[in-house]
Amino acid sequence: MLRFPNPCRSFDASKGRVCFWGYDRAIEVTFFIETDALKLLCPEMRDMESEFLQTFDAERERIHVIANEIYERDSNGSYSHFLSAKDVRG
Repeated sequence: MLRFPNPCRSFDASKGRVCFWGYDRAIEVTFFIETDALKLLCPEMRDMESEFLQTFDAERERIHVIANEIYERDSNGSYSHFLSAKDVRG
């Protein structure tokens, strides 16, 4: 099970995603959640960096659960994973 002790997250406007980090023991795992996935979590949001980050913060617990599921399902030695709208819907 991953841990998410680091509350930091950042917005990458050029790729349309928020980046955050989880830890599998001492190994850092990078996650990216696409803006389309965040829009599903908060449909009334506007396309603004501050609103993407606010939605991430408001839905952090749910996003961490999804990230952990993806990590366990797709753990093939990769230490970066993407959360898409399909993952949020699923």
